[in-house]
Amino acid sequence: MVKQKWGDRLGTGFIWAIPLTITAIFLWIIGDVFWHGLGQINWQFLFTAPIDAGRSGGIAPILVSTAWILLICMGVSLPLGIGTAVLLVEFSDIKTGFGQLIRRSLDTLAGVPSIVFGLFGNALFVKVFGLGFSILSGGLTLACMVLPLLIRSTEEGLRAVPQSYRLGAASLGISQTKTLWHLILPAAMPGFVAGFVLGIGRAIAETAALIFTSGYVDRMPSSWLDSGRSLSIHIYDLAMNISNGNANAYGTATVLITLLLMINALTSWIGATWTNHHFKF
Repeated sequence: MVKQKWGDRLGTGFIWAIPLTITAIFLWIIGDVFWHGLGQINWQFLFTAPIDAGRSGGIAPILVSTAWILLICMGVSLPLGIGTAVLLVEFSDIKTGFGQLIRRSLDTLAGVPSIVFGLFGNALFVKVFGLGFSILSGGLTLACMVLPLLIRSTEEGLRAVPQSYRLGAASLGISQTKTLWHLILPAAMPGFVAGFVLGIGRAIAETAALIFTSGYVDRMPSSWLDSGRSLSIHIYDLAMNISNGNANAYGTATVLITLLLMINALTSWIGATWTNHHFKF
Protein backbone atom coordinates (compact mmCIF):
# COMPACT_ATOMS: atom_id res chain seq x y z
CA MET A 1 0.00 0.00 0.00
CA VAL A 2 2.82 2.40 0.87
CA LYS A 3 4.57 1.68 -2.45
CA GLN A 4 1.30 2.16 -4.29
CA LYS A 5 0.69 5.53 -2.61
CA TRP A 6 4.22 6.68 -3.44
CA GLY A 7 3.71 5.50 -7.02
CA ASP A 8 0.46 7.46 -7.27
CA ARG A 9 2.10 10.56 -5.84
CA LEU A 10 5.06 10.22 -8.22
CA GLY A 11 2.75 9.81 -11.20
CA THR A 12 0.62 12.78 -10.14
CA GLY A 13 3.70 14.92 -9.60
CA PHE A 14 5.03 13.98 -13.04
CA ILE A 15 1.72 14.82 -14.69
CA TRP A 16 1.65 18.22 -12.97
CA ALA A 17 5.32 18.87 -13.74
CA ILE A 18 4.79 18.75 -17.51
CA PRO A 19 2.25 21.60 -17.84
CA LEU A 20 4.03 23.61 -15.15
CA THR A 21 7.32 23.31 -17.04
CA ILE A 22 5.69 24.34 -20.31
CA THR A 23 4.00 27.29 -18.60
CA ALA A 24 7.26 28.35 -16.96
CA ILE A 25 9.10 28.27 -20.31
CA PHE A 26 6.30 30.31 -21.92
CA LEU A 27 6.35 32.90 -19.13
CA TRP A 28 10.15 33.04 -19.26
CA ILE A 29 10.16 33.78 -23.01
CA ILE A 30 7.34 36.32 -22.76
CA GLY A 31 8.90 37.95 -19.70
CA ASP A 32 12.31 38.26 -21.36
CA VAL A 33 10.86 39.84 -24.50
CA PHE A 34 8.63 42.24 -22.58
CA TRP A 35 11.39 43.15 -20.10
CA HIS A 36 13.71 44.25 -22.90
CA GLY A 37 11.08 45.51 -25.34
CA LEU A 38 8.47 47.48 -23.41
CA GLY A 39 10.85 50.41 -22.97
CA GLN A 40 11.01 50.83 -26.74
CA ILE A 41 7.23 51.08 -27.22
CA ASN A 42 5.86 54.60 -27.72
CA TRP A 43 3.81 56.48 -30.30
CA GLN A 44 6.89 57.39 -32.30
CA PHE A 45 7.96 53.76 -32.50
CA LEU A 46 4.53 52.67 -33.75
CA PHE A 47 3.83 55.49 -36.22
CA THR A 48 7.15 56.38 -37.84
CA ALA A 49 9.31 54.65 -40.43
CA PRO A 50 12.61 52.87 -39.68
CA ILE A 51 15.72 55.03 -39.72
CA ASP A 52 19.35 53.96 -40.13
CA ALA A 53 18.47 50.41 -41.26
CA GLY A 54 16.08 50.02 -38.32
CA ARG A 55 18.46 50.98 -35.53
CA SER A 56 16.21 53.94 -34.76
CA GLY A 57 12.84 55.19 -35.86
CA GLY A 58 9.69 53.08 -35.81
CA ILE A 59 7.88 50.23 -37.49
CA ALA A 60 4.85 51.87 -39.16
CA PRO A 61 5.56 50.47 -42.67
CA ILE A 62 6.30 47.07 -41.13
CA LEU A 63 2.92 47.01 -39.36
CA VAL A 64 1.07 47.97 -42.56
CA SER A 65 2.87 45.31 -44.61
CA THR A 66 2.20 42.66 -41.95
CA ALA A 67 -1.50 43.58 -41.77
CA TRP A 68 -1.90 43.34 -45.55
CA ILE A 69 -0.08 40.02 -45.71
CA LEU A 70 -2.32 38.59 -42.98
CA LEU A 71 -5.50 39.93 -44.62
CA ILE A 72 -4.58 38.29 -47.92
CA CYS A 73 -3.55 35.07 -46.22
CA MET A 74 -6.69 34.63 -44.12
CA GLY A 75 -8.98 36.07 -46.81
CA VAL A 76 -7.88 33.29 -49.15
CA SER A 77 -7.44 30.45 -46.67
CA LEU A 78 -10.63 30.87 -44.59
CA PRO A 79 -13.23 30.21 -47.31
CA LEU A 80 -11.11 27.49 -48.90
CA GLY A 81 -10.34 25.86 -45.56
CA ILE A 82 -13.87 25.87 -44.18
CA GLY A 83 -15.32 24.80 -47.54
CA THR A 84 -12.89 21.89 -47.84
CA ALA A 85 -13.54 20.76 -44.27
CA VAL A 86 -17.31 20.84 -44.86
CA LEU A 87 -16.84 18.85 -48.07
CA LEU A 88 -14.74 16.21 -46.34
CA VAL A 89 -17.11 15.79 -43.38
CA GLU A 90 -20.60 16.43 -44.74
CA PHE A 91 -20.37 15.37 -48.38
CA SER A 92 -17.59 12.79 -48.52
CA ASP A 93 -17.35 9.35 -46.96
CA ILE A 94 -14.31 9.06 -44.70
CA LYS A 95 -13.51 5.66 -46.18
CA THR A 96 -13.49 6.74 -49.82
CA GLY A 97 -10.22 7.00 -51.72
CA PHE A 98 -10.83 10.69 -52.44
CA GLY A 99 -11.27 11.59 -48.78
CA GLN A 100 -8.25 9.58 -47.66
CA LEU A 101 -6.09 11.10 -50.39
CA ILE A 102 -7.04 14.64 -49.35
CA ARG A 103 -6.39 13.96 -45.66
CA ARG A 104 -3.01 12.34 -46.26
CA SER A 105 -2.02 15.23 -48.51
CA LEU A 106 -3.02 17.73 -45.84
CA ASP A 107 -1.10 15.86 -43.14
CA THR A 108 1.97 15.81 -45.37
CA LEU A 109 1.70 19.51 -46.21
CA ALA A 110 1.35 20.41 -42.52
CA GLY A 111 4.82 19.00 -41.91
CA VAL A 112 6.57 20.63 -44.88
CA PRO A 113 9.24 23.16 -43.77
CA SER A 114 8.39 26.79 -44.35
CA ILE A 115 11.47 27.30 -46.51
CA VAL A 116 10.00 24.83 -49.01
CA PHE A 117 6.77 26.83 -49.14
CA GLY A 118 8.90 29.92 -49.70
CA LEU A 119 10.66 28.36 -52.68
CA PHE A 120 7.30 27.14 -54.01
CA GLY A 121 5.78 30.60 -53.65
CA ASN A 122 8.80 32.17 -55.31
CA ALA A 123 8.56 29.80 -58.27
CA LEU A 124 4.76 30.02 -58.68
CA PHE A 125 3.57 33.45 -57.55
CA VAL A 126 6.73 35.53 -58.03
CA LYS A 127 7.91 34.08 -61.35
CA VAL A 128 5.14 32.08 -63.08
CA PHE A 129 2.28 34.46 -62.20
CA GLY A 130 4.57 37.47 -62.52
CA LEU A 131 3.60 39.04 -59.19
CA GLY A 132 7.23 39.67 -58.26
CA PHE A 133 8.42 40.20 -54.70
CA SER A 134 5.18 41.60 -53.36
CA ILE A 135 2.79 41.56 -50.44
CA LEU A 136 0.35 39.60 -52.60
CA SER A 137 2.93 36.88 -53.27
CA GLY A 138 3.70 36.62 -49.56
CA GLY A 139 0.04 36.46 -48.55
CA LEU A 140 -0.80 33.76 -51.09
CA THR A 141 2.22 31.71 -50.00
CA LEU A 142 1.18 31.94 -46.36
CA ALA A 143 -2.35 30.90 -47.35
CA CYS A 144 -0.89 27.69 -48.78
CA MET A 145 0.96 27.15 -45.49
CA VAL A 146 -1.97 27.62 -43.11
CA LEU A 147 -4.58 25.76 -45.18
CA PRO A 148 -3.63 22.28 -43.88
CA LEU A 149 -3.86 23.41 -40.24
CA LEU A 150 -7.14 25.24 -40.79
CA ILE A 151 -8.77 22.41 -42.74
CA ARG A 152 -7.79 19.64 -40.33
CA SER A 153 -8.78 21.61 -37.22
CA THR A 154 -12.14 22.58 -38.71
CA GLU A 155 -12.67 19.01 -39.89
CA GLU A 156 -12.06 17.61 -36.43
CA GLY A 157 -14.43 20.18 -34.97
CA LEU A 158 -17.15 19.16 -37.44
CA ARG A 159 -16.62 15.47 -36.72
CA ALA A 160 -16.94 16.14 -32.98
CA VAL A 161 -20.54 17.31 -33.50
CA PRO A 162 -22.83 14.39 -32.52
CA GLN A 163 -24.56 12.67 -35.42
CA SER A 164 -27.83 13.01 -33.51
CA TYR A 165 -27.79 16.75 -34.32
CA ARG A 166 -27.93 16.01 -38.04
CA LEU A 167 -30.50 13.23 -37.68
CA GLY A 168 -32.71 15.36 -35.43
CA ALA A 169 -32.65 18.25 -37.88
CA ALA A 170 -33.43 15.93 -40.79
CA SER A 171 -36.38 14.41 -38.91
CA LEU A 172 -37.81 17.92 -38.46
CA GLY A 173 -37.56 18.58 -42.19
CA ILE A 174 -34.79 21.17 -41.91
CA SER A 175 -32.65 21.49 -45.01
CA GLN A 176 -29.03 20.42 -44.94
CA THR A 177 -27.90 23.98 -45.65
CA LYS A 178 -29.79 25.43 -42.69
CA THR A 179 -28.64 22.57 -40.48
CA LEU A 180 -25.04 23.23 -41.46
CA TRP A 181 -25.23 27.00 -40.95
CA HIS A 182 -27.39 27.20 -37.81
CA LEU A 183 -26.40 24.01 -36.00
CA ILE A 184 -23.28 22.19 -37.22
CA LEU A 185 -20.96 25.16 -37.74
CA PRO A 186 -21.76 26.84 -34.39
CA ALA A 187 -21.25 23.51 -32.59
CA ALA A 188 -17.90 23.09 -34.41
CA MET A 189 -16.76 26.62 -33.58
CA PRO A 190 -14.05 25.51 -31.06
CA GLY A 191 -12.29 23.52 -33.77
CA PHE A 192 -12.55 26.40 -36.22
CA VAL A 193 -11.21 28.86 -33.64
CA ALA A 194 -8.28 26.53 -32.87
CA GLY A 195 -7.44 26.27 -36.57
CA PHE A 196 -7.72 30.02 -37.05
CA VAL A 197 -5.45 30.76 -34.10
CA LEU A 198 -2.88 28.20 -35.25
CA GLY A 199 -3.00 29.63 -38.75
CA ILE A 200 -2.60 33.21 -37.57
CA GLY A 201 0.22 32.17 -35.25
CA ARG A 202 2.12 30.46 -38.03
CA ALA A 203 1.47 33.23 -40.55
CA ILE A 204 2.32 36.23 -38.37
CA ALA A 205 5.57 34.65 -37.14
CA GLU A 206 6.73 33.34 -40.51
CA THR A 207 10.09 34.49 -41.81
CA ALA A 208 11.68 32.05 -44.27
CA ALA A 209 8.73 31.86 -46.66
CA LEU A 210 8.30 35.64 -46.81
CA ILE A 211 11.95 36.38 -47.57
CA PHE A 212 11.47 34.60 -50.92
CA THR A 213 8.07 36.11 -51.72
CA SER A 214 7.15 39.41 -50.06
CA GLY A 215 10.69 40.72 -50.00
CA TYR A 216 12.83 42.74 -47.62
CA VAL A 217 11.92 46.37 -48.29
CA ASP A 218 11.07 48.42 -45.19
CA ARG A 219 9.33 51.37 -46.87
CA MET A 220 5.58 52.07 -46.71
CA PRO A 221 3.76 49.95 -49.35
CA SER A 222 1.32 51.73 -51.66
CA SER A 223 -0.36 48.60 -53.04
CA TRP A 224 -0.46 44.83 -52.68
CA LEU A 225 2.02 44.55 -55.56
CA ASP A 226 4.69 46.44 -53.63
CA SER A 227 7.36 44.61 -51.71
CA GLY A 228 6.89 44.71 -47.95
CA ARG A 229 8.72 43.59 -44.84
CA SER A 230 6.81 41.70 -42.15
CA LEU A 231 7.39 42.01 -38.40
CA SER A 232 9.15 38.65 -38.22
CA ILE A 233 11.55 39.54 -41.04
CA HIS A 234 12.24 42.90 -39.38
CA ILE A 235 13.10 41.15 -36.10
CA TYR A 236 15.38 38.71 -37.92
CA ASP A 237 17.16 41.48 -39.82
CA LEU A 238 17.73 43.63 -36.74
CA ALA A 239 18.92 40.72 -34.61
CA MET A 240 21.14 38.99 -37.17
CA ASN A 241 22.28 41.55 -39.75
CA ILE A 242 22.23 44.99 -38.10
CA SER A 243 24.72 45.91 -35.41
CA ASN A 244 23.16 47.64 -32.39
CA GLY A 245 19.73 46.61 -33.59
CA ASN A 246 18.80 44.43 -30.62
CA ALA A 247 16.84 47.15 -28.81
CA ASN A 248 14.44 47.74 -31.69
CA ALA A 249 14.35 43.98 -32.35
CA TYR A 250 13.04 43.43 -28.81
CA GLY A 251 10.55 46.28 -29.29
CA THR A 252 9.27 44.76 -32.52
CA ALA A 253 9.04 41.32 -30.90
CA THR A 254 6.98 42.84 -28.08
CA VAL A 255 4.56 44.31 -30.62
CA LEU A 256 4.37 40.97 -32.46
CA ILE A 257 3.59 38.96 -29.33
CA THR A 258 1.06 41.56 -28.15
CA LEU A 259 -0.73 41.44 -31.50
CA LEU A 260 -0.83 37.66 -31.40
CA LEU A 261 -2.28 37.61 -27.89
CA MET A 262 -4.88 40.23 -28.86
CA ILE A 263 -5.88 38.28 -31.98
CA ASN A 264 -6.22 35.08 -29.95
CA ALA A 265 -8.42 36.78 -27.35
CA LEU A 266 -10.55 38.55 -29.97
CA THR A 267 -11.02 35.36 -31.99
CA SER A 268 -12.10 33.40 -28.92
CA TRP A 269 -14.58 36.13 -27.97
CA ILE A 270 -16.04 36.33 -31.49
CA GLY A 271 -16.34 32.54 -31.64
CA ALA A 272 -18.15 32.35 -28.30
CA THR A 273 -20.47 35.24 -29.22
CA TRP A 274 -21.27 33.78 -32.64
CA THR A 275 -22.01 30.39 -31.12
CA ASN A 276 -24.36 31.87 -28.51
CA HIS A 277 -26.31 33.82 -31.12
CA HIS A 278 -26.46 31.15 -33.84
CA PHE A 279 -26.76 27.88 -31.98
CA LYS A 280 -30.44 27.66 -32.84
CA PHE A 281 -32.67 26.79 -35.76
